[in-house]
Amino acid sequence: MRVFSSTYTFDYSWPEVSTANWQKYCPWNKTSSHVIAVDTLSREVDPITGILRTERLITCTQTCPVWVSTLLGATSPTSHIYETSYVSPADKRVTMCSTNLTWSNLLSVRETVVYEPDLSCSEPGHERTKFSQEARITALCGGWKKIKEKIEEASVERFRDNAKKGREGFEMVLEMSRRVWENEKEREAREKISA
Repeated sequence: MRVFSSTYTFDYSWPEVSTANWQKYCPWNKTSSHVIAVDTLSREVDPITGILRTERLITCTQTCPVWVSTLLGATSPTSHIYETSYVSPADKRVTMCSTNLTWSNLLSVRETVVYEPDLSCSEPGHERTKFSQEARITALCGGWKKIKEKIEEASVERFRDNAKKGREGFEMVLEMSRRVWENEKEREAREKISA
């Protein structure tokens, strides 16, 4: 098993990040063009805790090294990921857990992402959000230790590259969302003045 982990701080408030998170795979995010579809399987709010729990199926195209796809017997570039997310407004925490469904008998990828306020930021009126990500990648190739290690290493490297692109894309989504929110606030202010 190999573990990939990273942390990052977004220069946006937790409400902005937790709201924009649902737009991460929107068509104008060019870094997520590999995502074909995002299907919501279930969504419910716990009446006691207020936690929003959502299950989604994410369908995307994946490219991997030819030797890995040959070894895994990959005949289609389409893959499916199952994601469960928990949004806790009381704790100001978004937790997203995902696992691959495609090739899961040969390669297991379990990822956990958390968004929460960056409490180290003490500037009044300037909120930031801390992002932490961990992926546990395990090749399930029986006793072929060298092949297993190579697949895990290649998968971690690919995950690292994709994580960087994903953060850059999410920054674009956050910027666009902030513009929309600011325009909406300006429109509401104009309506109040004219009323």
